[in-house]
Amino acid sequence: MGVKLSLAHLTALNVSPPDLVSLAADCGYDYASLRLTEVTKGDAFPIVTDRAMMRETKARMAATGVGVLDVEVARLTPDAEPESFLPMLEAAAELGAAHLLTQGHDPDGSRLADRYAALCDLAADHGMTADIEFLTWTGLTTLDQAAKLALASGRANAGVMIDTLHFSRSNCTPGEITALPACLFNFIQIADAPAEAPTTVEGLIHTAREARLNPGQGGLDLAAILRALPDGVPISIEIPNARLAAAMPDRQRVSEALASTRELLRDIGRTSS
Repeated sequence: MGVKLSLAHLTALNVSPPDLVSLAADCGYDYASLRLTEVTKGDAFPIVTDRAMMRETKARMAATGVGVLDVEVARLTPDAEPESFLPMLEAAAELGAAHLLTQGHDPDGSRLADRYAALCDLAADHGMTADIEFLTWTGLTTLDQAAKLALASGRANAGVMIDTLHFSRSNCTPGEITALPACLFNFIQIADAPAEAPTTVEGLIHTAREARLNPGQGGLDLAAILRALPDGVPISIEIPNARLAAAMPDRQRVSEALASTRELLRDIGRTSS
């Protein structure tokens, strides 16, 4: 069975959830990965509360066969109680999503561990995993830190989500992946970027949100990362690029991102579905 590929919402964040499903289908993706809650003001559609949007999204899914791989994002900040994510979890379960992208933004390690474990329990009640993403500008910056949090929870649905950009910027190594239990890796996000990392937090955030590159267009060792992962881990293609978005139709950008990812998989001897 080939690797399943998903269109991450951040790649075309201007596109509504039902239209993202249609765009994914038109371009040949297996899944869409939907942003259900805002990270910055106005960067998410109100599908959690908008029943008409939910019905239309489900109708597009039924018509196209494109599912929802994961939803984002549960940000565990000092003020975020796990129960506050219940509306998002209920919407995600209605969409049939398998995974909840989770981030740790709490400097209190003990509180973060307790709340993450509680979130895993809520996610399990809705048939989902809770997959911790590490980012270079938060307190949870490395694969090792994310894996320790997931393993310490003792929850069978705890996972770690590798974004190849953050993995590279955090100076993680493929050997760290192979040293961990394969069950931690439920899906990953892929993007390329220049090999030399920005030297400021602002620069890191800018690249992550507005200047990612298709696989093969940058200098990250994506092949080594993919080879280290267990066979068959689904890939969410997350490649926001503001410059290209202003100059190129969404369908062309999204299709090119898919083609580049498939080429990379072929280069390492893996197939996509």
